[in-house]
Amino acid sequence: MELIGLSFRKDLYVLSCQVYPPLPENKKPLTPLQEKLVAKLGDNAFPFCFNIDKNLPCSVTLQPGPEDAGKPCGVDFEVKGFSAENAEEKVHKKNTARLIIRKVQYAPEVRGPAPSAEITRQFMMSDKPLQLEASLDKEMYYHGEPVTINVKINNSTNKIVKKIKITVEQVTDVVLYSLDKYTKMVFSEEMNDTVAANSSFTRSYSVTPLLANNREKRGLALDGKLKHGDTNLASSTIMRPGMDREVMGILVSYKVKINLMASRGGYVT
Repeated sequence: MELIGLSFRKDLYVLSCQVYPPLPENKKPLTPLQEKLVAKLGDNAFPFCFNIDKNLPCSVTLQPGPEDAGKPCGVDFEVKGFSAENAEEKVHKKNTARLIIRKVQYAPEVRGPAPSAEITRQFMMSDKPLQLEASLDKEMYYHGEPVTINVKINNSTNKIVKKIKITVEQVTDVVLYSLDKYTKMVFSEEMNDTVAANSSFTRSYSVTPLLANNREKRGLALDGKLKHGDTNLASSTIMRPGMDREVMGILVSYKVKINLMASRGGYVT
């Protein structure tokens, strides 16, 4: 809505079929629900079926601010029935029926290795470094599931680690209309642990990023929701081979950060 008051929308028609008059090639076995509807509605009911391509993006919505009006930015899907020669023809609203659907993403059956990272920081007036290692116990987590973070610190310096801070950030890459990338913090907590000079420290922390604690953050990516339904923080985007990045619309990922604050102004991230 920043384009001199003009709304921006890109409609992509990915599937279409002629419902009436029915075509022989479109005839498929009815689902149990379709059988019940046909029996109830009679001869004026014309069932149809779509198979959505796996390489299409998932439903994602950017959370609007309290003062925002209109439809929020995002990727959504709808089934539109209309009376016209083709989808590009201008159709009157009275001759159109719309049904919003939500496309979700299933976790892959084969899991990859658990993420891990390490960093070494050298300070002035100290011969030996401060080493930080961080890892997760697995690659993938589900909505509402606690994330276990393993932290290992080897402090061979003469500084004291006074503070350990853990944050989880959501990184949203909007390729729908530009190459904008947004980073929103969805969890932050300072741990009451210290690491003395010339000592080691190992501990596991459990954190749970939730939408319930981030409902006021404008621009946060959420799983697309149906009318009157609740949702979650957006799932991480899984890019399969053959997917077109530009068509994905909005790409979502998450990053865990561990910050150490040492005495006399030393920081390690």
